Amino acid sequence: MSDKEAGKGNGSPGEKGFQTPGLRGAQTTSLFRAVNPELFIKPNKPVMAFGLVAITLCVGYLGYLHAMKENDQQLYEAIDSQGERHMRKKSSRWD
Repeated sequence: MSDKEAGKGNGSPGEKGFQTPGLRGAQTTSLFRAVNPELFIKPNKPVMAFGLVAITLCVGYLGYLHAMKENDQQLYEAIDSQGERHMRKKSSRWD
């Protein structure tokens, strides 16, 4: 009897673990699989690429809005007690 024939019918854990690596071959409950589907679903590269592009665009847009808000702050000329002129951003008491 060869090694392949010996491991075929008896369902040894070594053979089963070799065929399905990771958590897909582990004994788990249906609740665990329902709560953690990302551990058992095969990765989908086009969806991952779309998600990465979408997240990157969202973060870039938020950065753009933040930069525009900072540039939009109105400046005014203030004169201090010694008569020197300074440019200052308008601020409110809420800042």
